[in-house]
Amino acid sequence: MGYCIESQKDPWHRRYHDEEYGFPITDDNRLFERFVLEINQAGLSWSTILRKQEAFREAYAGFDIHKVAHFDEADRARLLSDAGIIRNRLKVNAAITNAQKILQLRQEFGSFKAWLDVHHPRSKAAWVQLFKAQFVFVGGEIVGEFLMSTGYLPGAHEEICPVYAQIMALNPPWTLVEGSGMEGTKI
Repeated sequence: MGYCIESQKDPWHRRYHDEEYGFPITDDNRLFERFVLEINQAGLSWSTILRKQEAFREAYAGFDIHKVAHFDEADRARLLSDAGIIRNRLKVNAAITNAQKILQLRQEFGSFKAWLDVHHPRSKAAWVQLFKAQFVFVGGEIVGEFLMSTGYLPGAHEEICPVYAQIMALNPPWTLVEGSGMEGTKI
């Protein structure tokens, strides 16, 4: 049961596991938040990110995509000097650039979620290829965890985990692919 059991040993992980991980997200700003957090986790522990989540929220204007897309050099400098978040120039630039890309996707698809929905279902490899064509600072782990944590790929919880039933009652996107051969399988 991996994470489902391990998460219960730490209050930060327990809250994330029980209330967020694998639950479908429909709000674009919340999707963007998860995307930015996954990018910032690269090379670090998820514990570090969970402990800094509120500081990230404050530093990135509540993850308002429009606001972050319009961050300027002063905002970059502010973020790079903020000890409450991960001060990595590539990750800061990725958040801003990816917010700009999401604004472009919104023009064409109406929302970030709609863009995800149009391209669903896909294998993890196909998702990674798609994300690499649209966004910066993305790879297999970032894309896979982002999609699993937001309900687009299965595998966040084991079937015997009590949270699994809660998530299934919400019909996450990965379960809505009848006849694809992908439902209920880890990709």
